[in-house]
Amino acid sequence: QAQLVESGGGSVQAGGSLRLSCAVSEYIFKTYYMGWFRQAPGEEREGIAAIRRDGTTDYADSVKGRFTTSRDNAANTLYLQMASLRPEDTAMYYCAASVAPRNSYMTPLQVLALMLSRGAEFGSWGQGTQVTVSS
Repeated sequence: QAQLVESGGGSVQAGGSLRLSCAVSEYIFKTYYMGWFRQAPGEEREGIAAIRRDGTTDYADSVKGRFTTSRDNAANTLYLQMASLRPEDTAMYYCAASVAPRNSYMTPLQVLALMLSRGAEFGSWGQGTQVTVSS
């Protein structure tokens, strides 16, 4: 069964940085797309970053220019480098991985969200790591 385990969350002052990691144990074909989502209490889940196996990335406007996602395919690890953190970044952060569709004109974030919506045969979630940013 697929396993995705996030680490690196914690508490940080506004303006600070954190790096999240996600260790992935999954069939290679189910990790063509990987990325990050977050959810604050009472809020909708938000897709914030996605990366294709070839390194193509996609970011939500809310984090563009501040967050960078990367992947080490040999180590089966996904990263999210977060800089210039703000209190509104406080949320539970989840990593995710999915298969690729045959053809798509969608952005990597859109593809990842769509594949995850189709269930466990298409995409997998981690259990999350908490990030808290104080003023």
